[in-house]
Amino acid sequence: MQRHSTLVPLSKEHQRLLFVCRYLKKDAAPFEGFPLETEAKLAYIVKVFQEVMVPHIQKEEYLFEICTGRHPEIDQLIGELIQEHQHISRMYSALTVTTDMIAAMDLLANSLENHIRKEEREFFEKLQSYLPEILDNIHWK
Repeated sequence: MQRHSTLVPLSKEHQRLLFVCRYLKKDAAPFEGFPLETEAKLAYIVKVFQEVMVPHIQKEEYLFEICTGRHPEIDQLIGELIQEHQHISRMYSALTVTTDMIAAMDLLANSLENHIRKEEREFFEKLQSYLPEILDNIHWK
């Protein structure tokens, strides 16, 4: 199903975040222009979380708020996605205190990737099917 125009910006941010996930995994192939040193990867993820992830989560939480209470399947997914947001945020926060940075980044990357896939394949599809009128009235700034 083609993405509703309201969801396109979120999907584009998801694409960027999926690249970050591939880059952070412990078995990541080298990407031209991206260092493989652990500290450089940490600096990159901090930058991406501040510039992309925080505003992205704010948009999604707004979407969750206006869609809650309108369809039981969507409500169930929203509850799961909110818990995943909290879990991913805790993993991100723990990066600075972990003793195994490589494993922690790999876990974060895999969790974030699974979360994004769930949003794209399940949540966005259900929103488009069940609540298109809500999506029609959202205009991102």
